[in-house]
Amino acid sequence: MDVVSRNRMMLFTGGANIPLAEEVAEQLAVRLGNLHRGTFANGEIYVRPIDSVRGADCFVMQSHSSPINDNIMEQLITIDALRRASARRITAVMPFYGYSRQDKKVLPREPITARLMGDLFMTAGADRLVSVDLHSGQLQGYVPHFDHLTALPIITDYLRERLSGPTTIISPDAGGVKRAEKYARRLDGTVAFVYKRRDPDHHNVSNAHEVSGEVDGRHAIIVDDMIDTAGTVTNAAELVRERGALSVRIAATHAILSDPAIDRIKNSPVEEVIVTNTLPVPEDALRLDKIKVLSVASIVSEALHAIFTESSVSEIFLGDNT
Repeated sequence: MDVVSRNRMMLFTGGANIPLAEEVAEQLAVRLGNLHRGTFANGEIYVRPIDSVRGADCFVMQSHSSPINDNIMEQLITIDALRRASARRITAVMPFYGYSRQDKKVLPREPITARLMGDLFMTAGADRLVSVDLHSGQLQGYVPHFDHLTALPIITDYLRERLSGPTTIISPDAGGVKRAEKYARRLDGTVAFVYKRRDPDHHNVSNAHEVSGEVDGRHAIIVDDMIDTAGTVTNAAELVRERGALSVRIAATHAILSDPAIDRIKNSPVEEVIVTNTLPVPEDALRLDKIKVLSVASIVSEALHAIFTESSVSEIFLGDNT
């Protein structure tokens, strides 16, 4: 008997960010796999693939948005179901990696929950994780196989068309200077950073004290990986404007936008906030003229195709995804 081996790509999605998954599926020219999803009376999640996945190369997308724990659990259960249904290989695609800020110990007896996340997905049956613009690069070391994507090309292409004159790329804290340097190389700008103090006993609270770098008479772009309550970036924007910046923009990949982020952005001296659709953007944010949402579907689909065909992912991003 002659046996013909033929790889088969299947793309599944949880319920958190279906529009993004549909965009990715369209660009890959595949249909989204059928899942039967349900919830028991006590809140337990149930997922079962309807189509056969035996021998297939399965990709499971899920944005870790609110309610974050339910969405993570749905992705884990889907992966477990596919593994038990004899999928050949399973890749967990998480445009936003939940719990990524808990990547190290700051206080005694703190958990490293970002590592726990990686362990959970490996235990569930994932062979590989894929995410976009991690909070810190060290998260790639938490699992054996991790592909890190970046929205940098999409955001810089958008900014390049709208900027004219001297530009400074600003990190809202010292830890993000490497990210700012990557933006500066693509936008032909200089780099600065804001000296920030954060109270370790209180989450989402920080104060901007001083800017290190040249901003007077220049267009400022504050770059970060995520905007949660927007305190860090709007405080930085106010400080930069006080130091003489001609204009201030904010660019961040992940738009979490927890309260009171929308009000802070609305009342800030920022001309524009550029984010992507790695997370579903709230309706009240979409109604705000200052917010521009770019799609990461093109980079995600290109990366998934590279993984499926076992070609290089780094070449897509010219090495900026490290």
